[in-house]
Amino acid sequence: MTVMILGLLIFLGVHSVRIVADDWRTTQIQRRGEVPWKGAYSVIAVVGLALAIWGYGQMRLAPTWVWFPPTGLRHAVALLMIPAFILLVATYVPGNHIKAKLGHPMILAVKLWAFAHLLANGRLGDIVFFGAFLLWAVFDFRAARRRPRPSSSAPGMIGTAITVVIGLVAYYLFAFHLHAWVTGVPVI
Repeated sequence: MTVMILGLLIFLGVHSVRIVADDWRTTQIQRRGEVPWKGAYSVIAVVGLALAIWGYGQMRLAPTWVWFPPTGLRHAVALLMIPAFILLVATYVPGNHIKAKLGHPMILAVKLWAFAHLLANGRLGDIVFFGAFLLWAVFDFRAARRRPRPSSSAPGMIGTAITVVIGLVAYYLFAFHLHAWVTGVPVI
């Protein structure tokens, strides 16, 4: 579990710069340039995520159980992931009402994903992994709400409909075709 925790600290740490040191971040971008900043940020984030995922997989080989979730909670996770996928897509589709209303749909998607997976996973490593993402998302959302929103295109029904359709298709593909392949765990 040590590798997983190290990966989480690196990945979530680099993603927390705007939470704890937004002014420092702005200064670094002005000093070094946006492309070098994003390059270094991306490399650090990928290394952290790779370590977290590899460590998570290792943890699953010798789990420490904290509780045994009822099987029915897996159905709750499946349902909660539908809006999580739609929120994730809303981050990228311009001119949708979801992003216009919520402001930070990706962070909300992470919150929903982490919370849902905490419901159905009772291993200590699962609690640390998903709990870390949930805690980060709570603090990041608070910090993001304090910053001024960037201007975006006016929301419309077409952008919203595209967001929902792509979100549902992405959910279907991941839940029924990719989740078992990627994680080794079938959705239901």
